[in-house]
Amino acid sequence: MRADTVGVPIDGVELKFASTGELLLRSPGLLKGYYKNEAATAEVLDSDGWYHTGDAGFLDAGGHLKIIDRAKDVGRLANGALFAPKFIENKLKFFPYIKEAVAFGDGREKVCALVNIDYSAVGNWAEKRNLPYAGYADLASKAEVYELIRTCVNKVNADLAADERLAGSQICRYLVLHKELDADDDELTRTNKVRRGFINEKYAVLVDALYGGLEQQYVETAVKFEDGRSGVVSAHVRIADAQTFPLQKAAA
Repeated sequence: MRADTVGVPIDGVELKFASTGELLLRSPGLLKGYYKNEAATAEVLDSDGWYHTGDAGFLDAGGHLKIIDRAKDVGRLANGALFAPKFIENKLKFFPYIKEAVAFGDGREKVCALVNIDYSAVGNWAEKRNLPYAGYADLASKAEVYELIRTCVNKVNADLAADERLAGSQICRYLVLHKELDADDDELTRTNKVRRGFINEKYAVLVDALYGGLEQQYVETAVKFEDGRSGVVSAHVRIADAQTFPLQKAAA
């Protein structure tokens, strides 16, 4: 059992991939259609019985199915390398110290990421090391915390390097955001899904700094407090480089 796959297809299940990378399934266990809704049925079931999942994925060397993202969200780097932002973000969020992450790279020359630390987990980590801090922004800016997150990012990159399809989408640069992403600030949906397009616009100055090679960027961010007041949070956000790895060839 592997945490980053959904396993191998069971007996009686056929699968294939469309040219877009979308996963198609066919099985006696599939739905016959949506109740009294032929139009909706036609959108997902074709005349040959293939169910269009809307998910993008592939079979790895061991025959395990990896779902990497919604097909509509999968992009390419400028060099043609596959870029699946949600897959990268989820791998980052496997670590207890990372609460949220936003990856950028579609149409760009490399992948960069914004990271939200988990305030409770990183706070406990800091207290065990007698590392003082005064609130979220202060903790997020600590050099020690950046090294902690760098370790997580590097481990994700090492894992990506083991897969020929994903090795080109390793994270080159990252930053730890000075505030938590919040639905009240329109950065997340009410079900805590990242609003990537909105974040790209709101934090454009930070995204530009990531791709511009800067080591630090000043930013002022509008926020809404729990009591309904509005305010501004400002910070000099550090930007760090991550370690990338060559493609790890599977043993024969």
